[in-house]
Amino acid sequence: MEPKIKVNNQKGFFTRIISVVAAWILISGSVFAQPGGSGDVKQLWQLLDYVAVDYSGAVADGAIISEAEYAEMLDFTENAGTLLQSLPEHESKPTIADKIAELRAAVLRKEASNEVSRLAHVANASLITAYPFPVAPQNVPDLARGQTLYAAQCATCHGVAGNGDGPLAENLEPKPIAFTDPERARTRSLIALYQVISQGVEGTSMVSFKALPEEDRWALAFYIGTLSFNESMREQGKHLWNDDGQIKGRFTDLATLTTVTEAALAETIPENNARSVTAYLRSHPKVVETNKPVGLALSRLRLAESLAAARAGDRNLATRLSLSAYLDGFEPLEPIVNTRNGSLLIAVETAMLTYRSAVAKGTIEQVEAAAVQLEQLFVQVDGLMQDAKADPRTTFVGALTILLREGIEALLIVIGMITFLKKTDRPEVLHHVHRGWISALLAGVLTWVVATYLIGISGANREVTEGIGSLLAAVVLLSVGLWMHQKSSAGKWQDYLKEKLSLAVSQRSAWALFALAFIAVYREVFETVLFYSALAADGNSGALIAGFFTALLLLVVIAWVLLRTSARMPLGTFFSVTSILVVVLAVVLTGKGVSALQEAGWIGVTLITIPRVEWLGLYPTLETLTSQVIVALIALGGFGISWVNTRNNAVEKAKLN
Repeated sequence: MEPKIKVNNQKGFFTRIISVVAAWILISGSVFAQPGGSGDVKQLWQLLDYVAVDYSGAVADGAIISEAEYAEMLDFTENAGTLLQSLPEHESKPTIADKIAELRAAVLRKEASNEVSRLAHVANASLITAYPFPVAPQNVPDLARGQTLYAAQCATCHGVAGNGDGPLAENLEPKPIAFTDPERARTRSLIALYQVISQGVEGTSMVSFKALPEEDRWALAFYIGTLSFNESMREQGKHLWNDDGQIKGRFTDLATLTTVTEAALAETIPENNARSVTAYLRSHPKVVETNKPVGLALSRLRLAESLAAARAGDRNLATRLSLSAYLDGFEPLEPIVNTRNGSLLIAVETAMLTYRSAVAKGTIEQVEAAAVQLEQLFVQVDGLMQDAKADPRTTFVGALTILLREGIEALLIVIGMITFLKKTDRPEVLHHVHRGWISALLAGVLTWVVATYLIGISGANREVTEGIGSLLAAVVLLSVGLWMHQKSSAGKWQDYLKEKLSLAVSQRSAWALFALAFIAVYREVFETVLFYSALAADGNSGALIAGFFTALLLLVVIAWVLLRTSARMPLGTFFSVTSILVVVLAVVLTGKGVSALQEAGWIGVTLITIPRVEWLGLYPTLETLTSQVIVALIALGGFGISWVNTRNNAVEKAKLN
């Protein structure tokens, strides 16, 4: 019966690998899906925005001017409070509830429309902070496309010019909105128009256009947002935009354009200027995208915004902005900084973690001190980046060490799998392993094409991919290590392998071998591709290619040595040595994985005083160290159980003899 039990355990082992891989695929799919809030969040946002825009048609000078409109405002504010309660729990939820209650009280008191509008927008700002969803298009909208869509989909109700006088308007109740009405337009944002187009308006003839592609809905929203302005306003706005640096500083990306209203902008600049700037930017959104800060400029902007949020007591927003400062601003520069001054990169990363830790748990004085330290490091990075081109020797060394470092980690796993299959007389399963690592290399080439020519891979997605890939590989390697150590200590293992193992390696387990080879190699290829893309920007293509082929040659030599060495090892020794090696790799990858997820903001940061040793996956945070200790303890426990079982078996055998 004993051999049968071992075979079933073997199948269970491979089944666990498959389960983990499937879980990783599901998690990865959720990671790279477009982030967005639930339908309830968007519906709540739309209710509050309607109150902000339409309240002026219900109340004037403290008196009701439209009973129907006022009843709608009361209904919207009551439903907003109810809808909020259906959202997931969040630390800011009570604050949002208070702001909605304050808004409803203002409506009941029949406050002035500008005050009600302000309160509604304040509540919506807090809502988006707590439950974020996309508030801007991924690409600059095509207003010509928007005009064509408007003529086909909207003009019959809203009129050709947007006056609300289309041929069907007379038969509709309530009447279609006049987009040319300047009073309504000054309090309506582009994101509000987009939401109405996407979701429609219940109780009216405005239906949802969700069937249209997202880019078409944004094109419509932008075009409709221009209908209350004329050419002279746009021309004046162009001059203001080109001549006033402070106005440019207010619009750092498309999100700031889509969420701001003319009325809100008029609180910071003269009314006429706000109207003209809004007219120009909505007609020419590309200038905002061109004005978008990148690199250290974006890091500094987000850091300043984060510091302001921390001073205002909003730690949640301050944390999100600090993550953006790193992931969107500094992280894309990491490969270049790493090759030119690795110690400076480590200093910036550590300072970023220190700042985030202070925001989450420290005093405002500690937050400010951490921000000052970061700015001092940014000055050093600025000086480093002033060099238009790195020294060719630096590029060569960078290309060599990056590929060598990442390649060795992948080699240890893949060669261990190959040797295992050869020693267990299963050469026919080898092609699954080879398909795995070859597919990973091809996927790496595709990643390079996507990152270079199609879209940029965001810092968050990069860190999450590395983090999940590392942790998945660590889990699989820990399982492999414990299993191999158990088998290396078992009596008559070689006879068992020859007689029974062929029954255990099924098609499912062969697929698991493919998946393990793919994940192990793609994780390293992914990081190498991103580093090489950054190195290529330095222009030292000759040094880059030389470093690549030198590292490749060294990897071939290392692979040959490993294959020859492992092939000559006795089976028991091979399993014993390899089990220890893969467990050490599991500990290293656990540290790297947790660190990457910390940088992506998925895991909190608690700084401790220990050395930072990247090649060991050792980082100065309590979370990374704790995770590594847990993995190490699990491994030691597994090794201990194997040792006890082996000793007991030896004792039983001695008694029988």
